[in-house]
Amino acid sequence: MKYGFVLDNRKCIGCHACTVACKSEHDIPVGVNRTYVKQVEKGEYPNSKRLFSVTRCNHCTDAPCVEICPVECLHIRPDGIVDFNDDRCIGCKSCMQACPYDALYINPETHTAAKCNYCAHRIDIGLEPACVNVCPEHAIISGDMDNPDSEISQLIANQNVMVRKPEKGTMPNVFYINSDEVVLTPSATEKSDDSLWSNQANGVGHYAKFAESLAKKSYEEMAGTLAGNPDTVKTYAGNKPAPAKTQMAAIMEKANAKRVYDTPDKGILWGWEVSGYVFTKAISAGAILVLFLASMMNIGVTTETTWLGIGLGLVFLTLTGALLVMDLDQPMRFVYVLLRPQWRSWLVRGGYSITAFGGLLTVWAVGIYFDIHVLADIAMWLSAAFAVIVAIYTAFLFAQAKGRDFWQSPTLAFHMFIHSVMAGAGALAIGNMLMANDAHWGGFLETILLITLVANVVLLVVELGTTHPTADAKATVHMIMKGRYKNRFWGGVVFFGNLLPIAMVIFGLPVAATALVALIGIILQEKIWVEAPQRIPLA
Repeated sequence: MKYGFVLDNRKCIGCHACTVACKSEHDIPVGVNRTYVKQVEKGEYPNSKRLFSVTRCNHCTDAPCVEICPVECLHIRPDGIVDFNDDRCIGCKSCMQACPYDALYINPETHTAAKCNYCAHRIDIGLEPACVNVCPEHAIISGDMDNPDSEISQLIANQNVMVRKPEKGTMPNVFYINSDEVVLTPSATEKSDDSLWSNQANGVGHYAKFAESLAKKSYEEMAGTLAGNPDTVKTYAGNKPAPAKTQMAAIMEKANAKRVYDTPDKGILWGWEVSGYVFTKAISAGAILVLFLASMMNIGVTTETTWLGIGLGLVFLTLTGALLVMDLDQPMRFVYVLLRPQWRSWLVRGGYSITAFGGLLTVWAVGIYFDIHVLADIAMWLSAAFAVIVAIYTAFLFAQAKGRDFWQSPTLAFHMFIHSVMAGAGALAIGNMLMANDAHWGGFLETILLITLVANVVLLVVELGTTHPTADAKATVHMIMKGRYKNRFWGGVVFFGNLLPIAMVIFGLPVAATALVALIGIILQEKIWVEAPQRIPLA
């Protein structure tokens, strides 16, 4: 048995009865929806039309929200319905990042994640979902897709159906009949704060001016990301190379479509706490990695510097945990990650790695304090191994966030490892001002900084300069390099955070000053890398 939906756009009249029935059935607060009707206007009068598209959870066969959920709040029932449990949710918002369809939200009253659950309580007693019962046109069809005699199976077999974002590989179980690409593809129309009714209230002249500016912004900010590639950029008209325009620009120009009714933008889900914890985690893991590397290379390190490194590791690991808890909408449930783990989630694997790392650093400190060399040596090796895991596990967590294409880059783990070593060397260099180390140790830290800075510049070229496989990833790169983040990226990250400290090393300026500039550069880069992909609309 596998339940699914067919949404027949030949019949949908955009009455929003399904939205109202859903809100009533589940007592959903104002401002959030489990299902809603997106409206797009296409064409120009008199050759214009309004397109309706019912949007909701796709109850995917391979649901990324279930895989990333650290506490098994989200789960797939035996009948294929993707359901959730309010009592387990910690409000980490990972599921919202993983869903390519923007189907989840945080309930403002319970502070837990929620979405369409196929009215599972009704299914269990033999009833259909509320939206199916209320639809006046029978445009929403539910049922068992594994039953060849069911209406939904017949429609899927005999009609030309479409799904949203099939390239994500989630195998969605919501199918659309007679849909349009400009409705199913979020980037085909620009998301706006204006709605159908506010546009009418503003007047015809203002609306016309708004539409013109919207088209220009859509062309420059979103559609312009694919420009300059004559092999992939084709117009719909003649299938000829169009280097001056882009694929999405051609689609939008041809379709002349605009969104006129939509739900509010959820905004930045992972804010400064996440970019901050990536930074503090980098210092914690990096300080230990640099100490271990110095030990392997027989660089003279005093006992005081070893204590500094362990201290940096423990202090910034504590800050990392604090920031992680602060980012939760249910912070009192943070222990669920350890007590109710869902082991496929990298949030769980990372949580256990951080816990083990902190324990090993403590054992290392005990071994040094009581002069137990065997214990200290074993703890040092194990701490270094877990430092690598702590440094890079967030890259795999971001990769599980399948809704954000830019985070799927295979270079993200290298990016975080390089930043960790750079941050560790930088923190040790600043702390080294209080230590009595010889010139070899200062020169070692300066060399580590120079190598990681150069490696980071090379990685920036690779991350941003190579071809990205999806339009959303290209849009993110465009936003970073030419859009809203361009000044912070070129001035803050490239020049101030990388080229300037490289020059400072070359010209022999104090290593502590170089380290401080490099650490600021890491903060600026991580903030952009965390924030920019979240500005790409998913629905």
